Amino acid sequence: MLPLKDDLPVRRFPLVTIALVAANVAVFAWQIAKAPSFVDSIRFLGMVPGAFAPADSAPVGLPPVLTIFTSMFAHGSLLHLGGNLLFLWIFGNNVEDAMGRLGFLGFYVLCGIGAAAAQVGFDPASQIPMVGASGAIAGVLGAYFLLYPRARVLTVIPIFVFLKFIWVPAIFFLGIWFVFQLLGGLGTPEGAGGVAFWAHVGGFVAGLLLVKPFAGTIWRRPQARKPSLF
Repeated sequence: MLPLKDDLPVRRFPLVTIALVAANVAVFAWQIAKAPSFVDSIRFLGMVPGAFAPADSAPVGLPPVLTIFTSMFAHGSLLHLGGNLLFLWIFGNNVEDAMGRLGFLGFYVLCGIGAAAAQVGFDPASQIPMVGASGAIAGVLGAYFLLYPRARVLTVIPIFVFLKFIWVPAIFFLGIWFVFQLLGGLGTPEGAGGVAFWAHVGGFVAGLLLVKPFAGTIWRRPQARKPSLF
């Protein structure tokens, strides 16, 4: 399932969401244009879970703690970047609306830290660099799940060679997404690389835990809007 839009309007301009999108695009542009090689840029900016082991040797590049933050803005491909930013744009603006700009920024960073901690905790020996904003964005999804469960998400579902467009309740769409991440984490051997499922799970759980302190008393019902294809 791929989300295209939701039916929930925002009350204010999503400045931080747009700034985060721009920052991710800028870092990816640097990866392509300025790094010695694209793979080297991933190794330089990525977070390696095994680097946090007590017996691990001194890091060659950035300090491991710093890579928790740099890895949130680096991506492995244009498709990786585009998929993450699509989710951030659809769900981030409403969460920013509920938390305020500074609150949302702090929430986003903390969810990214929670995602990194989960990946290190469940795959501590991995030497594969983790990159991508998906851990922090998973926290945004967790917040949206609690804040706007009755909102609807226009979703495209591939059926063989056809595409079906359907409005899906947010609680269903995000719940299914989380289950797939959890199953992916349980089904992936340690050190196997690929998708950082545990970062997604950790970010989503962090979002669930942090949404109320950051959203305060703003728990408004989603405004119904007439469905449209685009």
